[in-house]
Amino acid sequence: MNAIPRRKFLLALGASFFASGAANPQPRKKVYRIGYIQTARKEELEHLTKAFDDALSELGYVEGRNLVIERRFADGKPERLPALAADLVRLKVDAIVTGANPVIAAAKQATTTIPVVMATSRDPVGSGFVASLNRPGGNITGLTGDPTPEVQTKRLELLKEAAPRASRAALLWNPSSPGADAYRKMVEDAATELGMRLYPVEVRGRDDFEGAFAAMAREHADSLVVLPDPLTFTARNQIVALAAKYRLPAVYHAREVVEIGGLLSYGASLEYQFRRAAWYVDKILQGAKPSNLAVEQASALELAINLETAKALGLTIPALLRMRATRVVE
Repeated sequence: MNAIPRRKFLLALGASFFASGAANPQPRKKVYRIGYIQTARKEELEHLTKAFDDALSELGYVEGRNLVIERRFADGKPERLPALAADLVRLKVDAIVTGANPVIAAAKQATTTIPVVMATSRDPVGSGFVASLNRPGGNITGLTGDPTPEVQTKRLELLKEAAPRASRAALLWNPSSPGADAYRKMVEDAATELGMRLYPVEVRGRDDFEGAFAAMAREHADSLVVLPDPLTFTARNQIVALAAKYRLPAVYHAREVVEIGGLLSYGASLEYQFRRAAWYVDKILQGAKPSNLAVEQASALELAINLETAKALGLTIPALLRMRATRVVE
């Protein structure tokens, strides 16, 4: 399958990144130590780690010369995150860069003084990570891909538009993730407004997905909403395969899922967010306080559609929906 860009997206965001100083980096003489922590296995997030590393390089940081990066991966086991975060604190890193909400929560528990940069987050105010987006107020700042749970309403609407006959949607979610319950409630409310029944199905680990999809089949689910979470993102290959097996049209939060066979996604560019996290790191290393650096909301969201998957499911994507897509895979 080949991904075909439909129009240039996030151009203004990319321009603002380079305007902030990435195009003309200044020499960095001090050696800084940065912590980088993720829930997934290293190989599952290589493109995001590379985006972050490349952006640091463009800002004048060279690993091994003026920068040391302490990378920690939980290998898909979120229960390891507190120990990994505590390890970075013991190393007295200058800043910690995190993945999504479970990682942020672990870093928040481990330190109230070391700056923490959220490369991506979900409802950081509602999840208790920051006091407000404009004035975070503590040692945590960064980016949010889904600024509020209401984004989930739009995802369900798009799924209904692509699969208009869908009436019994399953919701795949991880209840242990901070902020997840607010998102579940939002999808439930949206389903009611659209005249759909919703069946929440919990997953807490990588071994839960087979049973979760079997439960969806027992409930006669005819569509699927996958809540954003490190667990569901890193298990995306398994989820896409199971959705195909059970013939469930599904909507996700990340373009990466559509590129491997998911039907629809609507959300921020994760690669952009990890690049932008480097800007926050640079500001903090130069003396800025996280409490004064506003959390950046995703101002443009990507809509991706996989036409091959739609065809396999017997769906015809409406022309207007295709025209609104940022990326089409066929």
